[in-house]
Amino acid sequence: MTPNAASSSAPSRRSFLASTAAATAAVAVGTPLLAACGGGGQEGRKEGTTSGKEAAKILPAYVASSVVTPDIPAKNGSAAGFTRAIPAAELKTSVPKALGSGGKLTVMSPFWGTPPKDDNPYYTAMNKAVGVDVAWQNQDGVTYDQKLGAVLASSDIPDVVVVPGWNLMGRIPSAVNAKFADLGPYLSGDKVKEYPNLAAVPTEAWQRGIFGGQLRGIPMPASYVTDIAPLYRKDLFARKGYTVPGSPEEFLAWAKEATDAKSKLWACDDMKWTAFNIFGVLSGSDKALWWNLEGDKLVNRIETEQYLEALEWTRKLYAAGVVHPDAVQGKAGGDAGNRFTAGEVLVYNQNISDWWGKTAEQRTQNADFEMEAFDYFGPDGGDPTLWAVQPANIFTFVSKKASEQQVKDFLALCNFCAAPYGTKEFMLTAYGVEGTDYTLAKGLPVKTQQGVNEVNGAYDYTGNPAPYIAYPDLPEVTKGMVEWQQRMGAFTKKSSFFGLTVTEPARWSNLADDFEQLEDDVVRGRKKIGDVQQAVSDWKGRGGDGLRDWYRKLLDDNGSAD
Repeated sequence: MTPNAASSSAPSRRSFLASTAAATAAVAVGTPLLAACGGGGQEGRKEGTTSGKEAAKILPAYVASSVVTPDIPAKNGSAAGFTRAIPAAELKTSVPKALGSGGKLTVMSPFWGTPPKDDNPYYTAMNKAVGVDVAWQNQDGVTYDQKLGAVLASSDIPDVVVVPGWNLMGRIPSAVNAKFADLGPYLSGDKVKEYPNLAAVPTEAWQRGIFGGQLRGIPMPASYVTDIAPLYRKDLFARKGYTVPGSPEEFLAWAKEATDAKSKLWACDDMKWTAFNIFGVLSGSDKALWWNLEGDKLVNRIETEQYLEALEWTRKLYAAGVVHPDAVQGKAGGDAGNRFTAGEVLVYNQNISDWWGKTAEQRTQNADFEMEAFDYFGPDGGDPTLWAVQPANIFTFVSKKASEQQVKDFLALCNFCAAPYGTKEFMLTAYGVEGTDYTLAKGLPVKTQQGVNEVNGAYDYTGNPAPYIAYPDLPEVTKGMVEWQQRMGAFTKKSSFFGLTVTEPARWSNLADDFEQLEDDVVRGRKKIGDVQQAVSDWKGRGGDGLRDWYRKLLDDNGSAD
């Protein structure tokens, strides 16, 4: 699980929006994605994936949006950046007329917090603008996997269902194939052009929406540049005269100098995920990304020298006493960010969205607070080798029992919600009704309490534009985040199963589950590198080699998505 997996906030592309009211950015990356994709077997669980020529017949044509020009264009896999709020008079229109028929759809979605009443002004305004009467079945996001499993096992499912990638476990992948409609007849090739905002979704994100050999899922696009960044207290670095380290050795030497336990100051928190990126370890929350073809051999990350080197370097940090004692005890997640803002640690790794979240939060308390992400370096201090993460990890499906008109209404809803930043449709989807859900302060939209309660989740999952970052209240943070992604994107490679949604055979799908705990034990000195090597040997014997052969055949038969 990535270090930000403990977040209890709702995952939302709207978390990449700014308000002058400080809030914590919402992030969620959960357990590894093992979703169902085509490749033989009976309807239900279909092991494998769909790529190459077969995928080309299924995927929508890509037509980039020209409605709004970003302040910072996307490059090297980065998001696009918008550094200013667009005045109402300058907002563009991306959906000239409501595409919905006025019909009804029930949508089941995860929700964090107390769901609003069905007839609230935000839902009413959205339904009118889209032309679809949406009835939300919001479910507790914390226990959503349980509800999802129960609903999909029944014969009566909602018209539309949101499925986060981290919930694609157990029998849920089988249900995806069995219960949800093929959208290819409506979206494949040039057919998607009837829905221009969906046509602007990157092809690599659509590739992730192929399940059971068919285009079933509307994806939530994301940048493929690693989302874990080493964040540092730029204000405290400047005050103490520190420069950002440029190699693993420099980092360790600096950390020893910067740590002053008597003053309750430590150089860093747990840095395992940063180490993986420094040493070029195949990474990501999707286990399929842990495999890569090296020469003529398919290799898993746990078999590589880079993996051991990353763990050994992290162990040295712990052994040197430069890691905060709470991290030594295993208290990570959101606590690491609190230790960072309290000035108890100078560096921690977290989802890059924390750059805005923590800055917005602290500006109301500490005007001098300043943070940034430093660039990854390689093991020798040179250029790093970084690995792309999956370009989508939340999907929305429509039932096979839905009528043709309901499918079209579903796509009308998704097209509206995928409107780009700087449009009227975006403002309504993101902020709700002006004067009720938000007001304008110095040109920036600020949610009212009603807006905070009601414009939260739901429509975030039914369509999203190409990846973007828009924090107009902190334009320097937007610029910094996008430019960091662009610089890191220049060193980012795509592993053999990038962009593919893979279902591992059930008999092998939990083989690597114990490695995370083993990693944590090793870096904290409770176990040794030799224990990892023995675990790898055991993994091979328990099915790792068989799983390798299975993945290799998948690659030979289908090719990669890239």
